[in-house]
Amino acid sequence: MAEQPVLIVGAGLCGTLLALRLAQKGYKVRLHEKRADMREQDQVAGRSINLALSDRGLWALEKVGVKEEILKECIPMKGRLVHPLGEKSFLSPYSGRSGDYINSVSRAGLNIALLNKVESHHNIEIHFNSKCRQVDLETSEVVFREGTSGKSSTVKASVVIGADGAGSAVRRSMMAATSELLFNYSQNFLTHGYKELSISPTESGGYRIEKNALHIWPRGDFMIIALPNIDGSFTLTMFNPMRGPEGFEYLQSDSAIKEFFEEYFPHLIEHCPHYLQEYKENPVGILGTIKCYPWQAFGKTLVIGDAAHAIVPFYGQGMNASFEDVRILDEIIDENAGDWSKVFEQFQQARVENTNAIADLAIDNFYEMRDRVDDEDFVKKRQLEMLLENEYPDYYSKYSLVTFRPEVPYSKAMELGRKQDEYLLDVCRSQVDFEDLDIPAIQQGLAKMALEILHVS
Repeated sequence: MAEQPVLIVGAGLCGTLLALRLAQKGYKVRLHEKRADMREQDQVAGRSINLALSDRGLWALEKVGVKEEILKECIPMKGRLVHPLGEKSFLSPYSGRSGDYINSVSRAGLNIALLNKVESHHNIEIHFNSKCRQVDLETSEVVFREGTSGKSSTVKASVVIGADGAGSAVRRSMMAATSELLFNYSQNFLTHGYKELSISPTESGGYRIEKNALHIWPRGDFMIIALPNIDGSFTLTMFNPMRGPEGFEYLQSDSAIKEFFEEYFPHLIEHCPHYLQEYKENPVGILGTIKCYPWQAFGKTLVIGDAAHAIVPFYGQGMNASFEDVRILDEIIDENAGDWSKVFEQFQQARVENTNAIADLAIDNFYEMRDRVDDEDFVKKRQLEMLLENEYPDYYSKYSLVTFRPEVPYSKAMELGRKQDEYLLDVCRSQVDFEDLDIPAIQQGLAKMALEILHVS
């Protein structure tokens, strides 16, 4: 192995998983995190957005040997429990196969579990309160500002990997070399933001609403979702416009907030009587997509995870895509015997098309969850998809391709999924009764699409 360590900037989910995998392969790793050790601090309310851990992320966790341990801290969610305004709630399963589900997991809890694993590995040296200020892309030297003293230190590494999130300092150093790297960067924000609320456990520690589901209250231009926690609580996230009569900028006074909830979420209030206090105390977060290219510079520096491809949370794939990055990078390292220049080049070629695809799908799913989960044609299409998945094990809906087929690249899942959606929506619009549908003929049409795009029947 190289004499100098691999330096990873960022000890979030992606950085800790990557550090652990590289250490298992025999690399010496230095892991630097700008924040204090989160295990020694109370978690800040209102910034978590519970995570949905699914097959792509689980595959990566399995490769580092922590999958079963993490699953003990997860709650299975079988589908979306939709709560339309003034109508009866209904469950929209994620799949027609009983074994397909996603897992609600605490972001902080998962990060802490990975930090504990990192700290116990002899090949990893971790530094908290160490903020990356500048990266020399060609020499792999990184300047950090240490602790509260503000003193600078310089660290030399064999390579530098930026896993430091959407606000990546490593990526900023690459952006500063735009003319040399021909570096492209874009950020696009939704006109919506988010704010967190919660549902407390019952007095006996139970769940006030269905435990094994992702709950969604769709209201056209805005919505609330809820994910379960191990302690019996739920984390609620409001997704509202920033401006306008239902926007966060307008909903400021107690009376405006109360009127809003009483009109649009009357049955939710009984489960979270403290909503007004939380609404006023918790911050508004922004929702954006970041894309960039290239992801590497001079065979010495790489960005990975959210530093390379931050996405909005509406497909539940942000963390899973970052963990998939780690798995793919691991495989490419093996293929190239640690030749970092080849590794970094092949990695970006393998990933950029796919992470761009999941970023676009996440935007699509925002509008689907907000506007369409209670639309009649969409509901019929989901019912048809469940029937097909139940009767034909080789059929996977777009959601299932993304979520439960980790061997299918995101770009292929998007291409096939969109084509299937268009086909099935046309079927649902033209037929009123399911009894009139020629299911075998529909499946044949879908199998032909899969053969053309995935080369499987």
